[in-house]
Amino acid sequence: MNLAWLHRWGSPKWFYEMSGRCLPWLAAASALLIATGLAWGLAFAPSDYQQGHSFRIIYIHVPAALLAQSIYMMLALAGAVGLVWKIKLADVALQQAAPIGAWMTVIALVTGALWGKPTWGTYWVWDARLTSMLILLFLYFGIIALGQAITRRDNAARACALLAVVGVVNIPIIKYSVNWWNTLHQPATFSLAEKPAMPPQMWMPLLLATLGFYCFFAAVLLARMRLEVLKREADARWAGNELARLLEGRP
Repeated sequence: MNLAWLHRWGSPKWFYEMSGRCLPWLAAASALLIATGLAWGLAFAPSDYQQGHSFRIIYIHVPAALLAQSIYMMLALAGAVGLVWKIKLADVALQQAAPIGAWMTVIALVTGALWGKPTWGTYWVWDARLTSMLILLFLYFGIIALGQAITRRDNAARACALLAVVGVVNIPIIKYSVNWWNTLHQPATFSLAEKPAMPPQMWMPLLLATLGFYCFFAAVLLARMRLEVLKREADARWAGNELARLLEGRP
């Protein structure tokens, strides 16, 4: 198997240059998609025949929940790459993505609670989906805490990678909890195998908002990784020159 592309992206200098080209496009796409999706969904989409206007929180809750799970799968993949191929940039990606994933999980839990009050009559129940999402938040906290508590970088990277890989077993539990157990939570909103249950004027803005959230994550992740790469590679000539350029405000 040709893994030259993997090692190329593992080069801090090459990553820094390529990510700098992608970042403006991702930032612009995220702003456009999120603004369009949320404005359409919150202001112009028809209300739900059962839940009324309270369903509109779906345009924030669902993208955040999907992204929270996707980010953790990315952490597990980065952890596996770091453990097997010893690519240091994989640890950078893992460490910088974890706080974003934790925030998305918090948003998903909070918006879910606000949605649950008018729908179920309570903010929280120990439902299988809700409980597994709470466990996901604790996994994010564990990775962040490990990365900060262990002073030696190699040991911290190994510990965080192991936790990310082991913890990924929680993702299928989150996804299939509504099928495996009798839960209050509704089935999946998006499914590649089935036709959407909502009319196009309701699911189209949700799709745009979801794509916008993913572009937002990519843009924020690249920005965080670029700063961390400069910090770790400060002794390299190219990183020193880049830091000097940034400090002086030169284009």
